[in-house]
Amino acid sequence: MELNLIDSVKSLLSGDLISKASTSLNEDETRVQNAVSGIVPSVLSGILNKAGSGNAGSILSMAKDTANSGMLSGIGNFLGNNSLLERGSDLLKGIFGNRLNDVINMISNFAGIRSTSASSLMSMAAPAAMGTLGTHAMSTNMNERTFLSYLRSQKDSILNALPSGLNLAGALGLSSLGNIGNQVTGAVTGATTQARDMTQTMRRSSRSKWLVPAILVLALLGIIWYFAGRNNSTRKNAEPGVIATPPPFGGSVKVKLPNGVEINSNKNGIEQQLVNFLNDNTRQVDNSTWFDFDRLNFETGSSIITTESMPQIRNIAAILKAYPNASIKIGGYTDVTGDETANRKLSQSRAEAVVAELKNNGITDAQLSGAEGYGSKFAKAPANASDEKRRMDRRISVSVRKK
Repeated sequence: MELNLIDSVKSLLSGDLISKASTSLNEDETRVQNAVSGIVPSVLSGILNKAGSGNAGSILSMAKDTANSGMLSGIGNFLGNNSLLERGSDLLKGIFGNRLNDVINMISNFAGIRSTSASSLMSMAAPAAMGTLGTHAMSTNMNERTFLSYLRSQKDSILNALPSGLNLAGALGLSSLGNIGNQVTGAVTGATTQARDMTQTMRRSSRSKWLVPAILVLALLGIIWYFAGRNNSTRKNAEPGVIATPPPFGGSVKVKLPNGVEINSNKNGIEQQLVNFLNDNTRQVDNSTWFDFDRLNFETGSSIITTESMPQIRNIAAILKAYPNASIKIGGYTDVTGDETANRKLSQSRAEAVVAELKNNGITDAQLSGAEGYGSKFAKAPANASDEKRRMDRRISVSVRKK
């Protein structure tokens, strides 16, 4: 029997947990119950909307990561654990993007609770939804296509569970909730058609007598294109999505800040290096000293920061709060492959995305000296180097401009 997604998530957020949340948030229990009745289908509708908009792969990955993180087992302790709430908040950002505040305010107004309470409840519901979805996806070996098919089978029960008076479509910037269902159905149809066409193409090809000669011709053309491309400085190759430098070796360490806060860092990672620099009075501020993020990634070809990268950005924000006189500049870099104008534009938008996320974590303009994308200007590895070597040139870095 197929898992009923909304009932499974609701079962995790009922009974004693509602009462516990009411006490913890100092909100009326009935209002908290009403809020949760709107939050669960809203979060699941957000997942449907994201997956149906061409992001099924990233949602499936987020769901599996949440299931593997063990967050489901800690749902009952979320409201008393800021770290767990922050992880839940990161999931919400991945689901709703820049519409998150609109959805939070919608829940707040609907249930008559404070927006901060609505945010906390949603941060608890997101891991419950993602974890349940991820567990089911892994137990049934779902791929992107079967994942979309499963979501389509659940869309009616999810959308029908939305309470009347809850304007989720408006909060998501949609004309109607029917758009969500249509997107998911369209995505499933597209994925199924693509898979069928690929299968038919392969079958036709296997019967074609000219298959081997065709492959040889294509291979020859590929070789010609490759060597011609090496002399062409205007190639349009897409710059890969992952731009973080490899994590430093040596495991993790605790870094204690002057205000007593402790953060986790890779040994010799950016957090440890940055704090050491700020504490060392013999090291002067200059424009040539940069520290590379080592756990920062973006979605492929975009400036969307992945959920897994948020903890390191929060660490940098914590460091700046502990050193209120310090200010930093963010730099973005790419390797030499691809069109340089596009590389510079992408590196600029990614650097700006990091600045924006630092601001979301409470850092003011006074501590941020700007963002600049340098493209491949400072890349060291040639275009024909291995990807492992070129990966070192794809990074986001921090330069201290004031101590």
